[in-house]
Amino acid sequence: MADTLINQDIPPTLTMIEQGDGQRCVKLSGSWNLRNLVTAPQLNRKIGSYAVNKHIEWDMRSIEVLDSAGALILWKAWGKKLPDALQVRAEHQRLFERWQVQIIPVSEPVGSRSSLIIKYGYQLLANFWRQFLQLVILLGQLVLDISYLLLHPREIPWSEISITIYESGVRALGITALVGFLIGIVLSYLSALQLKIFGAEIYIIDILGLSVIRELGPLLAAILVAGRSGSAMTAQIGIMRVTEELDALSAMGISHSLRLILPKVMALTIVLPLIGVWTSALALIGGMVSAQNTLDISYQQFFLKLPDAIPLINVFIGLLKSAVFGLMIALIACHFGFRIKPNTESLGNETTNSVVAAITVVIMIDAVFAILFMNVGMP
Repeated sequence: MADTLINQDIPPTLTMIEQGDGQRCVKLSGSWNLRNLVTAPQLNRKIGSYAVNKHIEWDMRSIEVLDSAGALILWKAWGKKLPDALQVRAEHQRLFERWQVQIIPVSEPVGSRSSLIIKYGYQLLANFWRQFLQLVILLGQLVLDISYLLLHPREIPWSEISITIYESGVRALGITALVGFLIGIVLSYLSALQLKIFGAEIYIIDILGLSVIRELGPLLAAILVAGRSGSAMTAQIGIMRVTEELDALSAMGISHSLRLILPKVMALTIVLPLIGVWTSALALIGGMVSAQNTLDISYQQFFLKLPDAIPLINVFIGLLKSAVFGLMIALIACHFGFRIKPNTESLGNETTNSVVAAITVVIMIDAVFAILFMNVGMP
């Protein structure tokens, strides 16, 4: 212990030695630590003047103590690389290893940008295909659960289904009614401006009925439910992942799909057609109010003309679309919920992805229905 303290107090020295072959050698000795280097600022100038000569030798074998501060001073003086002729102890060599890794600029090969785009596109398609397969597996497990419940009706999770219906349906009536009513007013007002030009004010009923009952009502309801209830379902499953409740359910032998996925899918499949009818009704009421004020079409005339202008098959098309919307929104919400990792960053990202994916799929399904039923239900 005493020898170590004495060695640490030896002042650092730097000596130039002329060798017999004309070669010059810089010999370092003493304790090159932070405490001694602070009191010897002249050493920095000497090291810098000697380091200019790239052919000079450096002998560091006589250094008793070398810490990170002394090694950093020498490293900077050498131009951030070790001299070609350097004699150093193995234990001191390790102090320079952290700075020996040099970043070598790599020239960009020809066509690297196009290959990067191809690689990114391939990763995007692979990720899409992987998630599509996971959705198919989720749907297959759902079919198996329904088959099991048909044979064991006592195990149907009625309480979870009813809670989800209340949270996703009853509590969404207010916002869907407001949005539907305002959309009906806007659509009626804009259509009235054009119909006045041609003197075809009575056709406002046909435009409102067909567009709202068949398209806007179910679509608006699905988008609102996807943003409101879909995100809540994803976040709920994600919180269960973070708090390890999913692991606890697995440890108790409780099926995730039977107790978490199935109630949400069944509830949204049941409740979304009802919300779609509710949204369509409020949109028609809003359009009727606007038509009465702008085109002087009475409420009685509107009610009497609407059944004749819109075939009943459009109502069933709207209900079918809403049921499919509810099924896909719940499946996507559960899919992204189970993708959440046990951290808050993943929770936010996957919840956002769930809402974006659900709304995108809803619009795609609506386009498919529009193509398939293009000639069905038209007056």
